[in-house]
Amino acid sequence: MTALPVGGPELPQRRNLVTEIPGPASRALMDRRNSTVARGVSTTLPVFITAAGGGVLLDADGNSLIDFGSGIAVTSVGNAAAAVVDRVQAQVAQFTHTCFMVTPYAGYVEVCEALAKHTPGTHAKRSALFNSGAEAVENAIKIARHYTGRQAVVAFDHAYHGRTNLTMALTAKNMPYKQGFGPFASEIYRVPMAYPLRWPDGPEACRAEALSVVKSLIHAQVGEQNVAAVIIEPIQGEGGFIVPPDGFLTGLADFCKENGIVFIADEIQSGFCRTGDWFASEHEGVVPDLVTTAKGIAGGLPLAAVTGRAEIMDAVHPGGLGGTYGGNPVACAAALGSIETMESQDLAGKARRIGEIMVPRLRKLAETHPAIADVRGRGAMIAIELTKPGTLEPDPASTAAVAAYCHAHGLLVLTCGTFGNVLRFLPPLVIGEDLLEEGLGILEDAFASL
Repeated sequence: MTALPVGGPELPQRRNLVTEIPGPASRALMDRRNSTVARGVSTTLPVFITAAGGGVLLDADGNSLIDFGSGIAVTSVGNAAAAVVDRVQAQVAQFTHTCFMVTPYAGYVEVCEALAKHTPGTHAKRSALFNSGAEAVENAIKIARHYTGRQAVVAFDHAYHGRTNLTMALTAKNMPYKQGFGPFASEIYRVPMAYPLRWPDGPEACRAEALSVVKSLIHAQVGEQNVAAVIIEPIQGEGGFIVPPDGFLTGLADFCKENGIVFIADEIQSGFCRTGDWFASEHEGVVPDLVTTAKGIAGGLPLAAVTGRAEIMDAVHPGGLGGTYGGNPVACAAALGSIETMESQDLAGKARRIGEIMVPRLRKLAETHPAIADVRGRGAMIAIELTKPGTLEPDPASTAAVAAYCHAHGLLVLTCGTFGNVLRFLPPLVIGEDLLEEGLGILEDAFASL
């Protein structure tokens, strides 16, 4: 058997293209994939990875690509961070599973302790661990309904919360997430997101009006006394990295507190140092009642959590929360290694530094290319929205063309947005600044090629 290349930080940190993208080995693997993997599972860039780490991905043809995606904000600490690898290897040698609900183990408790330490607020907290972000959201809604005795849940335009039945109902975008999969869970109500670029009459009107519009709609169409929870991404992810104006989240949290509504912050994409704070809610000092986490929590292993106020979390009867694999010991070991890396390397600070490098160059790019209608985000969660110049008409075709150019030239970028017209950038927080600058140069060339 041919030895696999070494990943992690030892992988040479450079872009190097030796074939076209994708190359022959990846194309052959793609043929095998298409023969055995369901068509509904999509692929952004059809290159098959053999090693990864730092800021690069090495494919089956030997091409080394710059990574501006982090597996959708998952590998923030890198694809094979030393602390994650060491803890996972040690745990696998001990045991891979017992089920925490049958015979518990310390790793699960230690992850819950770390969540209590790092999530917003100094109040007493409890956590429950699951496998995916969608599971975390489902359970947060369960907990909120049980605690309040109410049923209604309020979500936002452009929201993404998952692909299970309940989370599809919470998710706003139809295609590809909801098309043909209904009927969906009931008692879900949608209100406008504070989306400065697309708010009627513009960003200043959004700042002045959005909160009152949301509160008025909840009052008139649902009734505050019927609402179990309001769930919101502090910075929306799949919907287009939408950043609400300062004051919106604070006012929304205050409204929930005044009306006995559980305020849920979905930090699945924005959490764990991604935005320059441990959690995006911290930017305005917002303290959610419940926080859902996944993605960046465990360096790529499947783990998710609901963390919240002790009195809310403990309202559920014993046996009401759980799952066979929730808080798997190997995933918990990975999470502890990931959190250790975030602490020791100050990855929140590195996220801020990434933003300091990226945002000025993207704004300068926007001055040259009127297709860029907005540059937004925080820390290492940055996006640009493309429209037909001089209008707010989305331009998904140019967005796809820019992404395709980047991919062909060795830069992995992701698209998102309700209209498919947003390029989002989620580089690993451990990426070298030279790779970051080189990747931005490729992006600039992509726009020049339009």
